[in-house]
Amino acid sequence: MIYFDSAGSFPVLDEVKEKVIGAFNLHYANPSSDHAAGAMAANELERVREKIAESIGASPSEIIFTSGATESNNLALKGLLHCDLAKNKKHIVTSKIEHKCILSICSYLEACGYEVTYLSPDSTGRISADTVKTALRDDTALVSIMHVNNELGTLNPISEIGELCFRNRTLFHTDAAQSFGKTEIDVDDMSIDLLSLSAHKIGGIKGIGAIYIRDARDIDVLPVIHGAGQELGIRGGTVATPLVVGLGEACKAFPIYYAEADFGQITAHLECELKGKNIRYTINGGTRLPHIVSLTLPEIDVITFLLAHREDFSLAQGSACSSKEIEASHVLKAIGLDREKAERTIRLSFDFNTTKHDISTLVSKLKAFIESA
Repeated sequence: MIYFDSAGSFPVLDEVKEKVIGAFNLHYANPSSDHAAGAMAANELERVREKIAESIGASPSEIIFTSGATESNNLALKGLLHCDLAKNKKHIVTSKIEHKCILSICSYLEACGYEVTYLSPDSTGRISADTVKTALRDDTALVSIMHVNNELGTLNPISEIGELCFRNRTLFHTDAAQSFGKTEIDVDDMSIDLLSLSAHKIGGIKGIGAIYIRDARDIDVLPVIHGAGQELGIRGGTVATPLVVGLGEACKAFPIYYAEADFGQITAHLECELKGKNIRYTINGGTRLPHIVSLTLPEIDVITFLLAHREDFSLAQGSACSSKEIEASHVLKAIGLDREKAERTIRLSFDFNTTKHDISTLVSKLKAFIESA
């Protein structure tokens, strides 16, 4: 099977596997325990905390370990709304193309009495700073705009949006699950107050992630998971030390591999193959990360194609089944694609093992599918 779904979950790096297995053997103690083995585990947590902080220009004390980006997003949106900067403010700004996790949290907050403004992207899937500016109000508690869209790969102008929020004394959160380790992040330069990240998007293990919280020691955060005071009392529960070790190794190795990978050549080969076989296509999105390609293929019923080749390819489609209806992806709808185009859209996301031969195989199968219709 050829894997084209690294945006869903990146293949685990060999270095990460090795480090995690070693950590299971060495760091099995509870990092909160008051003995030498516990101290060793705790030291590993601090080492990785420092690595993550260094990679985004933060302080180690501002990094809180979680189970992944979904929990981090919940903590960011639910846990900070009663802190001094957001207290008594009942307005939240986000976008229509956020990850479903963010949209679900916002729906919950609306039920709790918050008003949420959902911004529309431009046709490339970009949320402009001007669009955010028009939505800001005196009672805006928080703005949450993703750094990179998970379906399109589109980059948002996070620095400009962060500056607007800073001037408005509004908390700014960004879901960086798709961007962390792949493009430069500096939380101070970008005026980011809260940032979510996940290990399995950068070749780490599922079940571990982190949230950056500016001045975490001094800010009043309501835990989503209450516990025995772990992670500054912000996130309860014993931290999974081996998984954290894997996250640290991924933070170290992944950016190097990503910078060296020539995903542009893979995409260029994809376009060359499509043109060579006279397959009509459109690549959605504007300025984007190079390993993600949202591809609309007018001649292909994607769902039927994927069912026919479910043992051949792992890739994401541009529509989803809800009950007995097929619904266009909320992201594709937001950039103007109708149901028919969404049904004919796939997301290809490449990893370090993707080859031109993989691309050629896919395009050949697409051509054969068209000819058999």
